[in-house]
Amino acid sequence: MSQPAIVPAPAHLRIAADAEPFGLPGAERDDAIAAALDTVEETVDADAALGAEGYRLTVDAFGLRAEAASEAGLFYARQTLTQLVAPSGDGWVVPAVAITDVPRFAYRGVMLDVARHFFPVETVEAYIDRAAALKFNALHLHLSDDQGWRIQIDSRPELTARASATAVGGDAGGFFTKDDYRRIVDYAASRHVIVVPEIDMPGHTHAVGLAYPELAEEPVLSDEILATAREYGGGTPTSGTPYEGIAVGFSSLKIHDEATYDFVSDVLGELAEMTPGPYLHIGGDEALGTDPADFALFVSRVSRMVSDLGKTPVAWHEAGTAADLSPDTVGQYWGFLTPTDGMDDKARAFVANGSQVIVSPADAIYLDMKYADDAPLGLTWANAPVTVERAYSWDPAALIDGIADDGILGVEAPMWAETLRTLDDIDHMAFPRIAAAAEAAWSPALGSTDLRTWESFRSRVGALGPLWTDAGIAFHASDEIPWVSE
Repeated sequence: MSQPAIVPAPAHLRIAADAEPFGLPGAERDDAIAAALDTVEETVDADAALGAEGYRLTVDAFGLRAEAASEAGLFYARQTLTQLVAPSGDGWVVPAVAITDVPRFAYRGVMLDVARHFFPVETVEAYIDRAAALKFNALHLHLSDDQGWRIQIDSRPELTARASATAVGGDAGGFFTKDDYRRIVDYAASRHVIVVPEIDMPGHTHAVGLAYPELAEEPVLSDEILATAREYGGGTPTSGTPYEGIAVGFSSLKIHDEATYDFVSDVLGELAEMTPGPYLHIGGDEALGTDPADFALFVSRVSRMVSDLGKTPVAWHEAGTAADLSPDTVGQYWGFLTPTDGMDDKARAFVANGSQVIVSPADAIYLDMKYADDAPLGLTWANAPVTVERAYSWDPAALIDGIADDGILGVEAPMWAETLRTLDDIDHMAFPRIAAAAEAAWSPALGSTDLRTWESFRSRVGALGPLWTDAGIAFHASDEIPWVSE
């Protein structure tokens, strides 16, 4: 019997080679999947061994059975069952298997940047569908950056009136109304996904200065920023003028002005009220236009504001330099597989403070990195090109010395949108590397089982090609993967 197409790899899988598969009716794959989901016998029963999201799935000639301790566990069992449906002669089958599957990490996220280019609600919902099918349970929305502000805030109406209309390259912008945002939150929840909104501060705030110029410092134009502007276009950042380039690090809020914290309080307060999930992301990356001491003062104060709202603050790893950070602040490591410039020290500071980190190694699972030097989409700064094999062949607990599983909240695969304009663009950059991130987030340690290997992964992903095609996913048909044709 061929290897079943299961991504991520389950914690325990037994293929019953001597047992008959379960046959399914239907002329098309979608019909067979619908029949399998209608047929499966589901049981919700408290089981400490399965935790909050684990499941058991058993298939033989007599039926399909799923057990879980929660509706989320049953949802993930259905995703695996969907991936197992395979052609057989003129029909469809589910191979005879016994699976016990429990996630390694509690937080399994994807990030979508809607600031550099704006994407409508329908595109966000489609990305939620894709992520949930791979057992991700968090959508991090990057809602603000130098190029645009993307969320309605009633107490600060100028943000959407003056700072939402533009994007990279002079493209049209846009923003989510509060109803749009609630629709996204509800849609995500129906797929057992939480939304983690990010307002990136104190850098990446040029758009804030368009709406409220009294809060913004003058841009700091380093040689690197000027070189990026020359190479990629978009002009030089200028106060009061929308920024359409991709250089980073030049903007800052005024750290010692109480009006800044009034603004932050208004924005985070409304976001907290709209967001049922536990996290608010405050950014904190690439604040090169902010004095380091001022940066530490700002992220410490803002992290405590988030905690006071009853939410858990999340910040990029640079915030680990702040001595007075709220102790519950989760760090997000975006450094490299081999840390440089003290990136690992900053990440370790969150764990030393009693919290955890989310790992997002940029040169492995930043999904916007080019697959090849001549690829039309994506960027190259994170040691690109990034192959599918590199995206897979790393382990979260081996990434940063001194941070093992208990110091890791989870794994997140960001998708930055400087070069992306459509859902097809997102699909092309995400798939198949997003499946590698899903496996790092869900499955046991790299190399711990025969399934948790590059050879197993590439075979299993190759078998998903027809399923992704039928789902309308415009994946990158990497020549690293042995794709099947039906």
